Amino acid sequence: MTIPAADFDAVVFDMDGVVTQTATVHAAAWKALFDAFLEERAQRSGEPFRPFDVESDYLPYVDGKARYDGVRDFLASRGVELPWGDPADPPDAETVCGLGNRKNDYFLRAVAEQGVRPFPTTVALIHQLHEAGVRTAIISASKNTSAILDAAGVRDLFAAQVDGTVAERLGLPGKPDPAVFVEAARRLGIAPPRAVVVEDAEAGVEAGHRGGFGLVVGVDRAGHAAALREHGADVVVKDLGEVTVT
Repeated sequence: MTIPAADFDAVVFDMDGVVTQTATVHAAAWKALFDAFLEERAQRSGEPFRPFDVESDYLPYVDGKARYDGVRDFLASRGVELPWGDPADPPDAETVCGLGNRKNDYFLRAVAEQGVRPFPTTVALIHQLHEAGVRTAIISASKNTSAILDAAGVRDLFAAQVDGTVAERLGLPGKPDPAVFVEAARRLGIAPPRAVVVEDAEAGVEAGHRGGFGLVVGVDRAGHAAALREHGADVVVKDLGEVTVT
């Protein structure tokens, strides 16, 4: 597929799974968190243990969402309700925030051990966009965005960044609400119809669609192309190496 530079002034990229190869690290951290929590809960209640599944649990309930929202939504899917707690809760607290903080510890430990790599095809596309005069921004629900982009060596590719820290400060709701994408476009001085959203999460493509963006590109690295289209992707590709700029 092609992005016509005459039709669009900006592209807003999601970070995890689109720019950086961290989506699988997130998924593994979520699985480690929820498997331990669910197994302990099953032992206490005598109910059967049903592990967290990346395809049926991570993609619809957690992927692309703010950390605490992901905890809440997945637990709700299993009929579990915990107190919200406080962001300062320790990782061993049995609250939504406590579990979210425990997941963050798993994720940061994995990043420290494995490092962070960008997708070369995404970086190449960004350079094509810049050469055509199309500006780029990045969004993420993560409060670790700056550290991850620095580790991947790609932070300077984006003229605007709206991450979990910015969203919290401005009171922006998480995806599938389009607020973070709209704020990124605003920071570039570009109206959503003149901008493209590139996302790999169902909640993310839904946000781009709801935000009135001119084109929503879904990146299917997990075999859920149909779900991406159902949630609002105009086009779905397996990798951004399939995208060119004209």
